[in-house]
Amino acid sequence: MARGFSKVIIVGNITRDPELRSTPSGTQVCGFSVAVNRNYKDGSGEQKENVSFFDCSAWGKSGEIIAQYAKKGSGILVSGRLEQRSWEDKEGQKRSRVEIVVEDFNFIGGASDGGNAGSSSKAASSDVAPDDISDEPIDLSEIPF
Repeated sequence: MARGFSKVIIVGNITRDPELRSTPSGTQVCGFSVAVNRNYKDGSGEQKENVSFFDCSAWGKSGEIIAQYAKKGSGILVSGRLEQRSWEDKEGQKRSRVEIVVEDFNFIGGASDGGNAGSSSKAASSDVAPDDISDEPIDLSEIPF
């Protein structure tokens, strides 16, 4: 049987102030959501925008740092794994949700919108803003290896 693998990397903006909670055992967990915008041209050449929203949870020290330094609108790079949770709600309906469990992160932008204060020690060494990503095809002949 094949061994599974789940890895996600997103860059976007936090949609609401992060919420820090504690489990009964005292472990801190921070819940937040990230909006990722994608600009593209449709078949007629008209500029379009698509926005996707991703729920995230950061555990332990990472969660504490995100809750302390990030706020609604802050830019963030999140790296982690997808995890599906299932539960039964108060009416007995089965519910499920897929979220990103944060393994690594880096604040994107200046100090006024979260900055790099408190970025994780394993975070990416350079900041990547969503506007820096182009939909232009990559010319493979320009790659030196």
